Amino acid sequence: MYLSLLMIDTGTNPDRPRPGRLWMRNIYRVHQRLCMGFPSKAQKENDPHFLQPYKPENYQHVHGQRTEEQAFLFRIDPLPAGRAMILVQSAARPDWDYAFQNAGYLLAAPPQINLYQPTFHEGQMLQFRLQANATRKINTKTKEDGCKSNGTRVPVPREKLSEWLKRKGELAGFSLDESTLQTQTGYIAGYNDDAEPKRFFSVRYNGTLQVTDAPRLYRAIVGGIGPAKGFGFGLLSVVPVKE
Repeated sequence: MYLSLLMIDTGTNPDRPRPGRLWMRNIYRVHQRLCMGFPSKAQKENDPHFLQPYKPENYQHVHGQRTEEQAFLFRIDPLPAGRAMILVQSAARPDWDYAFQNAGYLLAAPPQINLYQPTFHEGQMLQFRLQANATRKINTKTKEDGCKSNGTRVPVPREKLSEWLKRKGELAGFSLDESTLQTQTGYIAGYNDDAEPKRFFSVRYNGTLQVTDAPRLYRAIVGGIGPAKGFGFGLLSVVPVKE
């Protein structure tokens, strides 16, 4: 896997935001631009200078289930002084020169790309960060044909955010140190030109976890946690706790 760090040019005057800040206000546009970092061979041959409009069908290979062979996860991290960074974890090495050749003004510095091959062991303590779309489904009624309706996603109540992550951790091979857990809630906006704007409930988790099942944790990092992974959710970042 690969980890990319994209420093975004947000400017320093909130009354006159730079294009990077405006770009990040629509998570659909962020996802589209990041998809452009993984062009197929045919895409690069047919449109080497990226002059044609973005078409989702040209990037089907980066959608779907996240594995070590395909797709990517990302997260927008705020930094001090109003700056921002986008972290991208991908199966393939991205081509950011191609993706940003006609939008270099969005970046505050050249992208950094590093190999990412984490290893874990049971009992290990890790500091983590996760931005999650902590939601649950309601109205998933069983139809006459025996199939369940898709239902509606609603935000998990704030008093149950810790419980939501604990359940996810049991499946993902880790346990929470609840005494260290911090949560910050909000909403992330996104809209296509031909669709109604959407708001995604967002929870930023920070804290410490303990590894209970190393292979499961690795799979959770590769595949992400929770829904709405195409919109900046699900990327679990971990570093060893300093002793």
